[in-house]
Amino acid sequence: MTDPHRAHRLVLASASPRRRELLSQIGICPDEIDPADIPEIPNDDERPHHFAMRLAAEKAAHVKPRHGGDYILAADTVVAVGRRILGKAEDEQEAKRYLALLSGRKHQVFTGFSLITPDGRQITKRVTSDVTFKHLDNYDIAQYLASKEWQGKAGAYAIQGLGSLMVRKLQGSYSNVVGLPLFEVANLLSGNGFDVWRLALEGGGPA
Repeated sequence: MTDPHRAHRLVLASASPRRRELLSQIGICPDEIDPADIPEIPNDDERPHHFAMRLAAEKAAHVKPRHGGDYILAADTVVAVGRRILGKAEDEQEAKRYLALLSGRKHQVFTGFSLITPDGRQITKRVTSDVTFKHLDNYDIAQYLASKEWQGKAGAYAIQGLGSLMVRKLQGSYSNVVGLPLFEVANLLSGNGFDVWRLALEGGGPA
């Protein structure tokens, strides 16, 4: 049930349960979940951070016609080693290759996030985190693959789960690596008329 005191609804253009869980940590429960069904394919020579921002902007714009007068929030997270984008592994062999590539080295996690305001303005930003893996031996990789946690995860790992056993160092936003940089997203919402503090203090939005 929508809160009658809220002037505008918030629509999350993402099916990711991790993003919903992150938003709930700061008391935000979107009024509606409306995932954008668009191709997630990088353009030729597209840099990883540009790819993340473009997808976030396109996702928000894609669902906007269905939600006039609402806030629309979309995001996309990209894991990259240099200019190479590591998407969601299609099978265990690809996940194994990703983990071997990440072993013992630093990589970047980019989250692009885009907000369309009720008056139609669109603001798109990005946050970058540096993640360094420990050296992974064959046992580490085999056990992580056996956990199945890699499935459906960009870069074939989840820092909020067993993937934390592989992360030696993190520079930047932890929530960004999970899938949504809370500090930056909250500030973007607050700066555009969405009362984050009121929701947080009242225990969240509508159920």
